[in-house]
Amino acid sequence: MILPDTHALLWFLESNPRLGREADLIIRRATEFSIAAFSAISVWEVALLLVKGRLTLDVNALEWRQNLLATGFVEIPVDGAIAARSVALPDFHDDPADRIIMATAQEGHQLITDDGRILNWPGQLNRFPARR
Repeated sequence: MILPDTHALLWFLESNPRLGREADLIIRRATEFSIAAFSAISVWEVALLLVKGRLTLDVNALEWRQNLLATGFVEIPVDGAIAARSVALPDFHDDPADRIIMATAQEGHQLITDDGRILNWPGQLNRFPARR
């Protein structure tokens, strides 16, 4: 599965040019072949950003989630294994959303992100730069 980080999902849905051509193509093809996913924590993260006024969308978080599902994404829930693995990531900062998305990606998914801390993390993680 292709697993875009929250910002990459936002960029993809908005056709934002910050999402690189290769990353956009990877995500687009993944939606066409039903191998695109998002972590449920991304919905939480978007809802939180909307409430704090740090993000503006034409839809609320529930509608944003529905847009992802309608576009062909599959939602990956946060289960106990992901939760446990997220706190065991060595040498990584404490942001819970980043940790849960990374722990989700470790289940065999390719994470598309522009987060330098994730891209430069020395641990085992299949990742692709979102601006590429």
